[in-house]
Amino acid sequence: MKAKIGILTVSDRASAGVYEDLSGKAIIATLSEYLSSEWESIYEVIPDEQSLIEEALKDMADEQGCCLIVTTGGTGPALRDVTPEATEVVCEKMMPGFGELMRQVSLKYVPTAILSRQTAGIRGRSLIINLPGKPKSIRECLDAVFPAVPYCIDLLEGPFLTCNEAVIKPFRPKA
Repeated sequence: MKAKIGILTVSDRASAGVYEDLSGKAIIATLSEYLSSEWESIYEVIPDEQSLIEEALKDMADEQGCCLIVTTGGTGPALRDVTPEATEVVCEKMMPGFGELMRQVSLKYVPTAILSRQTAGIRGRSLIINLPGKPKSIRECLDAVFPAVPYCIDLLEGPFLTCNEAVIKPFRPKA
């Protein structure tokens, strides 16, 4: 079964065409390096509006059938940063370990990582992960949490994700 993965960039300026969305493209490039199994991206760029973020997450999970949805942007303390709030509204289960680990890893590089509010959660059979907005930080965070992602997708009865183990090694408990 070909996996569908949602990539959602949350940015007022990128959605308005003020600048190119480098963050969403960084996620696609990173996942292309990680995954050896067949997958397709469902990619969208939207403004920092909580109702639009909720709508997009629901569509990717419920209508598009994405097993994984990765967001970028809107995780800081700025007034318009509402991605974690939208994620919490649409999820049935929160997965706080993802955000905890991403902040821990980011703190090795910048003291402002404590300002990041990224989180993760489950909606139906979809794992939703909020990433920061900078391409370098995206890679650092994905490198940290992705080893747990394929097994999480297994537990949600999603497609079996295989990885290029020279790049990233997924962890699955021994049967």
